[in-house]
Amino acid sequence: MSSEFAQNEAASLRLILVFFQHYLGGFYDRFYGVADFEVHLIGAALGDASEIFDFHYGVQPHGNAPEGSDPQDEFRGKNILIERHTIAETAQHFKKTGEEVTNSLAQSRAKLFSIRAKRPRPHLDDKIIAAWNGLMISAYARAARILDEPRYLEVATRAAKFLRTNLYEEKSKLLYRNYRGGRSDIEGFADDYAFVIQGLLDLYEASFDVEWLKFAVELQETQDRFFFDEKNGGYFSTSGKDQSVFLRMKDDNDSAEPAASSVAALNLLRLAQFRDDKQIGERARKTTDTFATTLSHFPSAMPQMLVALDYSLSKPRQIVIAGKKDAPETKTLLGEVNTHFLPKTILCLADGAEGQKYLGEQNEAIRAMSPIDGKPAAYVCENFTCKAPVTNPRELAALLKL
Repeated sequence: MSSEFAQNEAASLRLILVFFQHYLGGFYDRFYGVADFEVHLIGAALGDASEIFDFHYGVQPHGNAPEGSDPQDEFRGKNILIERHTIAETAQHFKKTGEEVTNSLAQSRAKLFSIRAKRPRPHLDDKIIAAWNGLMISAYARAARILDEPRYLEVATRAAKFLRTNLYEEKSKLLYRNYRGGRSDIEGFADDYAFVIQGLLDLYEASFDVEWLKFAVELQETQDRFFFDEKNGGYFSTSGKDQSVFLRMKDDNDSAEPAASSVAALNLLRLAQFRDDKQIGERARKTTDTFATTLSHFPSAMPQMLVALDYSLSKPRQIVIAGKKDAPETKTLLGEVNTHFLPKTILCLADGAEGQKYLGEQNEAIRAMSPIDGKPAAYVCENFTCKAPVTNPRELAALLKL
């Protein structure tokens, strides 16, 4: 990942922790408001640095809301800050280095943030929704791996613990929709299950705590029981328990939030590899087949389903690191894996303990994996037919590029 993307991602994740995190670890729904500034206030606050700031964020003398986009006339003469240029473009425009521009913008943002902090905060919708928290768990778990930031893993883990404690009923194996001062009586919808399962799979690959993988398997079984269409494939949005709902629909549009069936199809494909279970993989294929007409005639409507379809048509790839989780050599091998973009691959840890025991229940290959000559080793496999294990990160990098 480029340093600029990494900085932007880290800034977004920090901002979310400031405004959206519940003290027990879950994430609130949303703020009703945007950050807007009048140009003279920006100039007064930033002085000479405002020129770089204005160029980078598209600040205009009379406001930057496009004509026709502000029907209530709320933003007349105001600027909504949008990154209109890259760091490189801004640096070139002002004949400065990227580092100089980055530092200038950081100082300017800090000044404006302190000014905004003195304003009344916009209304906070403090519901905690299972589906959206699943997305946040994915975001922080993936960021922990890519950015090598342990704090993000802690955030993802706290959010997952919050869901399991407050929105999951152990006896019935049911997930509930939302929390606000306590759990609501509304049972989860298909998207709640899909997004939370996805988050738990990402959390396992970041933490290698097998309890999250077990939890994902439990939730998948519940989602299949209540939402899967055994006759035609795909997932209904609702469970069918509510008799007042006469027609059960299947969402077929991946918009701001992907459809439950799209996310579930990819979850199933990943779980089929983790559990070496052909029946789970067949359910995934049945799900993608259900939307074949949409994918053929209007593929841009379901880009996430296309991701699942691409995964299903590829040779399944697995990376297994055999070694103790906290051993320095293990971390080095994992660090090498995390520098590569590997979208059609699962990552496992054969730790010689509970995690490997669980993964090996249905997978003889994982049961047999172990360190080489006392050193943590990486096994790169297709359908768990593995190349010779390596212990050197350079050798691992070469295998991952094949």
